[in-house]
Amino acid sequence: MPHKSAIFANNNSEVRAIDAAKQNPIIEAYIGEYASGKSENAVNRAVELVHKKRQVTLVDLDLVEPFYTLRPIKKQLEELGITVIAWDTKETLGLGEAGSVIKPEMIWVLKRSGDIVLDLGYGVDGARVLNLLVGFKQNPFLKIIAVLNTTRPMTETVDDIIQFVKGLEPVDGLINNTHLGDETTVQLIQEGAKKVNAAAKKLNLPVIATSADERLREQLGAYDQMGNPVRYLKRYMAQTFW
Repeated sequence: MPHKSAIFANNNSEVRAIDAAKQNPIIEAYIGEYASGKSENAVNRAVELVHKKRQVTLVDLDLVEPFYTLRPIKKQLEELGITVIAWDTKETLGLGEAGSVIKPEMIWVLKRSGDIVLDLGYGVDGARVLNLLVGFKQNPFLKIIAVLNTTRPMTETVDDIIQFVKGLEPVDGLINNTHLGDETTVQLIQEGAKKVNAAAKKLNLPVIATSADERLREQLGAYDQMGNPVRYLKRYMAQTFW
């Protein structure tokens, strides 16, 4: 007969397995202005979740600008264990600046099991794509996150941010991703954090995090000066404005 402690250990393992199976899925859609960094935030979030041994699907729903998509890094992300729903580059040759068309499996993506990260196109046009997804308005787990870069014209001031976010509604939370590419400083990020926090209070929305390039980790620390956690980003996107 097994020792009593072994029985308890087995029972605890079973309980943890059951708890894991009952875990609510994380479903997040990332939206923002052109060059806000929404795609980099979406990709890094998917990578973070898969590193936690979660089942993750990342969806390229940028139908607005065909150049800034996940297609070039699809294989790289799949090798990490992420299921990537996106067109292959060879499938989109000839589209030019006409944008992309939605893949059939994208329409049903919210019916998939596990965690789902959606990378939307920029601005209001990007947000509208959500209306094409079956179950969008009924999904209780979907969170729409606006990624904000206060160096961009449409989100430069507190009032700009408020107006921009209201145009994207519904939105469930904000991320401060203020940056100037390789010229980004900690001071610039902190100034962005102040503006995003001020706008969040007026919008009655939470600030989920400040995100920053991982090279600034030692200078910036775990929290910005407003008390928001910092998510550090590895650059996966090849573009200058990530």
